[in-house]
Amino acid sequence: MGGDRAPAEIVAGARQAAEAGLPVALVGPDDGSLGDVGGLPVFPASEVIAMDDDPGRSVRTKKDSTLVRAAEAVRDGRASAMVSAGNTGATMASALLRMGRLPGVSRPCIATPLPAVSGRPTVMVDAGANADCQPEWMVQFAQMGAAFHLERYGTAPRPRVALLSIGEESSKGNALAKETHGMLAALAGQPFDFVGNVEGRDLLAGAVDVVVTDGFTGNVALKTMEGSLRVFMDLLGEVFRASPETKAASDVLVPELLARAEPFDPEATGGAMLLGVAGVCIISHGSSSARAIVSAVRVGHDLAARGIAAKLAAAVATGAGSPVPAR
Repeated sequence: MGGDRAPAEIVAGARQAAEAGLPVALVGPDDGSLGDVGGLPVFPASEVIAMDDDPGRSVRTKKDSTLVRAAEAVRDGRASAMVSAGNTGATMASALLRMGRLPGVSRPCIATPLPAVSGRPTVMVDAGANADCQPEWMVQFAQMGAAFHLERYGTAPRPRVALLSIGEESSKGNALAKETHGMLAALAGQPFDFVGNVEGRDLLAGAVDVVVTDGFTGNVALKTMEGSLRVFMDLLGEVFRASPETKAASDVLVPELLARAEPFDPEATGGAMLLGVAGVCIISHGSSSARAIVSAVRVGHDLAARGIAAKLAAAVATGAGSPVPAR
């Protein structure tokens, strides 16, 4: 029931995913408001957490909400992953409170794939789960982000991890960035390579596999990129409609542009994953269409099949050089 286009697009995407061979169950009211579910199993839930509801309070008070019941289904082994296009904060809170944290993880983080001009996507962690961070948490974001990238994109031989800052030099950045840089540079025995700082202009270049930042900065960067790409595409549309000449040019250019733009289409990414909880939780965009839901279900299915949660736990525990205490 979550998302700007729920429940119709969510149900349509679930049905398409099932037709493609991915086992899907819906979580929602059994009063007929879901429409034609095409024979998919429905786990009943009588309450809905709205997009503007307070996340923490809603999860605590709406115990029969779709998000809470979805997280419990994963916890209890009735499902392998949960997917939601609804209230992001409530999705995270449901997963954290019902699934629990992985051993040793201080704070879960959101891993968002960023399309690269060439090569594999770059994963940014954290993209919004933790507005205020400690350096130790960001070290864990790097560990989990590297393990996530390896499982989802097959990084070889070792993921390249970078820290988002205001300059490439290790002396650049605020106190959080400088201290985190020192900790990452001092790590030993990790299955990734820390390559130093990157700047905001490098996020879509594909030069690194994982970019580590705090959730406030990461979310601002993510929304800035989304807005900039939207403005650019609107500007192109205006130019192409400006005159018969530009319209004729668009007939040639648009097919090429569409082919190049496909990696930047959020509908195809499948959404972000909440790293650090004891299960798979995929967070889709609030405006997700049926196509986006199919992508999200596929990502959740694949990561669950790969045992991603256990590998994330192992990544946090790896290396005597890790300075992160279990909390």
